[in-house]
Amino acid sequence: MGSDTRQRRQGVTVLGATGSIGTSTLDVIARHPERYRVHALTAHRSREPMLALCRHHRPAVAVLERESDACWLRERLAEAGLSTEVRSGPEALVEVAEAGEADVVMSAIVGAAGLLPTLAAVRSGKRVLLANKEALVMSGALFMEAVVQHGATLLPIDSEHNAIYQCLPQEHRGGLARHGVTQLLLTASGGPFRGWAAEALAEVTPAQACAHPNWSMGQKISVDSATLMNKGLELIEACWLFDASPDQVQVVVHPQSVIHSMAAYSDGSVIAQLGNPDMRTPIAYGLAWPERIDAGVQSLDLFSVARLDFEPPDEAAFPCLRLARDAMAAGGTAPAVLNAANEVAVAAFLAGRLPFTGIAELVARVRDAEPVQPATELEAILAADAQARRAAERHLARL
Repeated sequence: MGSDTRQRRQGVTVLGATGSIGTSTLDVIARHPERYRVHALTAHRSREPMLALCRHHRPAVAVLERESDACWLRERLAEAGLSTEVRSGPEALVEVAEAGEADVVMSAIVGAAGLLPTLAAVRSGKRVLLANKEALVMSGALFMEAVVQHGATLLPIDSEHNAIYQCLPQEHRGGLARHGVTQLLLTASGGPFRGWAAEALAEVTPAQACAHPNWSMGQKISVDSATLMNKGLELIEACWLFDASPDQVQVVVHPQSVIHSMAAYSDGSVIAQLGNPDMRTPIAYGLAWPERIDAGVQSLDLFSVARLDFEPPDEAAFPCLRLARDAMAAGGTAPAVLNAANEVAVAAFLAGRLPFTGIAELVARVRDAEPVQPATELEAILAADAQARRAAERHLARL
């Protein structure tokens, strides 16, 4: 009886285990020990949080970026009498993403670093829970082709894309019009500076930009939310996930973050997915799909919400959204260039090297300077990413 139970449990690898999505994923997994077991956990350099996770979840494998951190973790785990194997480096990330012991891979690494391991999981035919939007932003056509070719199951975890997924017919490939869908309505909280005039944004500090009104997130995604670049990247991701063109995706500012996104149909119906702003809901949906399991999230109390507000985004004050839409329309390597320049710009802002308004300015300068190349090969995409980062650093030095 016990061995049968173990065989039925699905092995889960969490890429980016110490971040907010990773810890929420582990929270959901811990609520269902009869269904899931942790195979591998990865982190960038958060060795002490990784030690705590290893002690609690007992993964077979743990991966850190630097070998020095891996050595430290091996010693601590040996002292604790734990048998977790510790590896390091980008090759180890790919290895655990494609390992046969993992049925499900949560891709929650922030930024371009998540592309290769996520693609490896897809090419291994796994259930991939996609919380790393940059993988699709950089290599959308290649990525979606790999999903089909290798029979992977791709489930979006961003609350907005997960909501749209729930609002669409189960089979929605082949174009939205084929299924009577006329528009995808991508909701945005508006971030901490909703309603601010453009001139007031020049003095924004990193602490202010990271103070999101509704969601608990890491620094990079919090800044992206504040500039609306996060919504721009989500627009690109939605186009690839749902076979949509940029003009079929409308961004709607909804400050309460209760409606997570909507799908509009040709008969006039608009179907929305609502819930409390807690990432455990889409994570649980992805883990158990097509079933539903307890996520540890309370049901939405509409009486306490009381009202729902909507407004258009201010693209004059927050030009990153327009930059992202233009990049998707340009195609090829343009989205990869946009993403790379933005990662450099956000890091510079957090380090005090660039004002908040300089983020969009730097991205636009790199966008204008870098030619758009075909994105038919992974090598070309990675080359465009590297070149855009170098160009961003050069422009940053001038700014």
